[in-house]
Amino acid sequence: MTGQPYYSPEGRGFDGFSTHPVVVRRDMNSRQVLDAAILIAATALTRFVFRSHYLYDIDSVNFALALKRFDPTVHQPHPPGYFLYVYLGRLANLIFHDANAALIAISIVFSCGAAAMIYVLADDWFGRNAASFAGLIFVFSPLAWFHGTVALTYIVEAFFSALTGYLCWRMYCGAARFILPGAVVVGVAAGFRPSSLLLLGPVLLLSFRSTNRKQAAAGVGALTLTLLAWFIPMIQISGGKAYFSSLVSLWLTVPSRGMVFNSSVWNSVARAGVIVGIYFLCFGCAAILPFWRRRAGSSVDRRKAIFTWFWIAPGLLFFTFIYLKFVNSGYLLALAPPVCAWMGLWASSWYANPGVSKTLKVLAIGGSAAVNTMIFIRAPVYCSYHEVRRFEIELENIIRVLPQIASPRETMIVGLDSHFLGYRHAGYYLPDYLTVQFPEVQLRLGKRVFAMQYRNTWLEGSIPAASIHNFVIFPLPLGEREYSDYMALVRKRFPAGELRTMVRSGHEFAIGPVADLGVLFPTSAPLAGSLVYGH
Repeated sequence: MTGQPYYSPEGRGFDGFSTHPVVVRRDMNSRQVLDAAILIAATALTRFVFRSHYLYDIDSVNFALALKRFDPTVHQPHPPGYFLYVYLGRLANLIFHDANAALIAISIVFSCGAAAMIYVLADDWFGRNAASFAGLIFVFSPLAWFHGTVALTYIVEAFFSALTGYLCWRMYCGAARFILPGAVVVGVAAGFRPSSLLLLGPVLLLSFRSTNRKQAAAGVGALTLTLLAWFIPMIQISGGKAYFSSLVSLWLTVPSRGMVFNSSVWNSVARAGVIVGIYFLCFGCAAILPFWRRRAGSSVDRRKAIFTWFWIAPGLLFFTFIYLKFVNSGYLLALAPPVCAWMGLWASSWYANPGVSKTLKVLAIGGSAAVNTMIFIRAPVYCSYHEVRRFEIELENIIRVLPQIASPRETMIVGLDSHFLGYRHAGYYLPDYLTVQFPEVQLRLGKRVFAMQYRNTWLEGSIPAASIHNFVIFPLPLGEREYSDYMALVRKRFPAGELRTMVRSGHEFAIGPVADLGVLFPTSAPLAGSLVYGH
């Protein structure tokens, strides 16, 4: 692409019916191809060097377990299933033979794809200089950097958002040949993360307005067929009714409780505050660009602005009024591509300002990149490289020490329902142990207990305990009061003196007799002779 549009007298306008000139793009020239290649290489290198070496959180473990057996009813992975992501992970695992490495390879590849598509989008909108800045903003985004290094799906959704946005923009400009590709991409994106249908559906529908009814119907049909192509096999594999039951159960347990319809409006106010915090975490120094743009009085292309709001508004509304937690900051990456493009415009406008010397401009850019890098490496938040390494060191210590103090023949592990160092990490990295999750979960059939062994999961109506005499509580992360307070509450459930504590590598391992587990699982008390391995 040349960075400058030329106009064709043919085609539809933005209203879908007029004959206003339509912007038509030429192919990318060699300089732009080189720009994109540099951004892709920088993305791949920065993500690979800082990649995680253990499955990062509970969702990462769920995905890894699904590479062996796909079953959302027992959270392999958790509902709604992420069907295409899991099966792509299986293909990658044929190469890497390690679940974490395979899933991180996917994150790195899709990070590179997101960087490329953000460049293409920004170049189409604002030209080469803006595209270069947009790509750099993405490469040095602390949040995007983190998600390119761990086994999670959010960076995949960011790529599909960027690709969908570009294709929909071309439709919005009257290019009918992008209707089917755009619809198919949204359908495929939903197979990786079903939330993509909610987040990207409105901008797709907006783009259909620039087509005639027959073309729009073809687009809807292509979207429907694409969705069915992965949804039907997923339902067949996961058991139909059981799948929907587990999906509803998870929804009622977590997201539905904090919606604006059934909770205080202050929850939504708090989520709006979290979104602001995530914005600064995502963009670092670049987060000030919109405020600089306002002071500079930069003009706004109304049509691009409308398109952008259709792109990001559904997500902002959902995350404000329905569900969002800071630990799920990656949700907002689906909204990042158009923001990167606009920031690229504002950064390029600042760079073109003759009132500042080029030396100072280069120093400001380098300093901003350095600050963002330090945010990613050292910030005291869950998504920094420092915190990831701290988690990995703690996990290494626990899985090294626990077998020294408790044998899997006589001891079961009780893991807590935690994002980090919960029952999933215990069951995955200590597969010889029978591992159960506290607390029980409420399902349609009543309360059940998640149990794991040999990296397989099943649900039990009672705690299996034959031939096992003791249990050990898998330690939570060190240094955070929330975790220590929760562990203290768990300990208080037991009669005084029933738990003995062993301290190894700074972690406290609470050990007790299996017969006392009734205080944790009152409706699923241990039943002698009920031990079942690897359902």
